[in-house]
Amino acid sequence: MADDQPTNGTGSSGADAGWAAVGYLLSGMGIWGGIGWLVDRWLDLPNVGLLIGLIGGTAAGVYLTMKRLGV
Repeated sequence: MADDQPTNGTGSSGADAGWAAVGYLLSGMGIWGGIGWLVDRWLDLPNVGLLIGLIGGTAAGVYLTMKRLGV
């Protein structure tokens, strides 16, 4: 009776937050790692830019995830 409330899909579930976190992390690593890889190829560096890009992209993904979840 009181628990029979219709679900209209406007609420956010835990799975939505999880997929958003995965998306932020993968896209951050992919975009910034790719930019670092391009810088490596441009300057003939031994994957230094790639490493910096991956670390920076991961940090940005964690930041955006924490910001979205309100932590």
